[in-house]
Amino acid sequence: MAIAKIMCFGNGNKEDPDTKKSKEIEKQLREDQRRMQKEVKLLLLGAGESGKSTVLKQMRLIHTKGFQLPERKQWKVTIFQNLLHAFQVVFGAMEEQEVDFADSGNIRFAEIVAADPEIGQDDPMPMDCLNAFKSLWRDQGVQLAIKKGNEYALHDNLTYYFADVDRLFAKDYLPSDQDILRARLRTTGISETIFDTGNLTYRMFDVGGQRSERKKWIHVFDNVQVVLF
Repeated sequence: MAIAKIMCFGNGNKEDPDTKKSKEIEKQLREDQRRMQKEVKLLLLGAGESGKSTVLKQMRLIHTKGFQLPERKQWKVTIFQNLLHAFQVVFGAMEEQEVDFADSGNIRFAEIVAADPEIGQDDPMPMDCLNAFKSLWRDQGVQLAIKKGNEYALHDNLTYYFADVDRLFAKDYLPSDQDILRARLRTTGISETIFDTGNLTYRMFDVGGQRSERKKWIHVFDNVQVVLF
């Protein structure tokens, strides 16, 4: 009889699976609600080259641990590509404006740049490109085109990098925070940066690379509290 009572008592305390599942869902909903109350969702909007990605990078540098070694190595590749692309844009502008190289010997250096050489994350920038860049930079025809850079799509970072170009080609070069801020990398997807300030968590989104695929990014507008344009 005592055993029967114990068994009945034990069965009476056993929680129904559906009730247990319901409690777990309610608990998760409460946790999500608390998290959302401390979360601010920001959306960056603007035309191309308006500085949206730069804002994201600045937030990372200010409010997180910044860029780690693997990322800095990748940004080195991007900076090298920026230099190549900038000179290629200048060459196109020179052709359109019918501006020749002041030194015809720079044609061979222009061919090195136009070949679009590549480097890996662990590779230093090639010295033949440094020599080409320096010679081209001194060319009066190139400088004339650069001065008219506001008339075509020339990034403003070329002058910044050339102020200390030898540093970029050092074997142990890693981009500084300012180097990374100046670098240009086209956004090809939805970029998200998460950082904490005080008691709030900020989630900042840039959908710059998804303009033509509305279905892929329209959900980002859900529950947005701040829009930066």
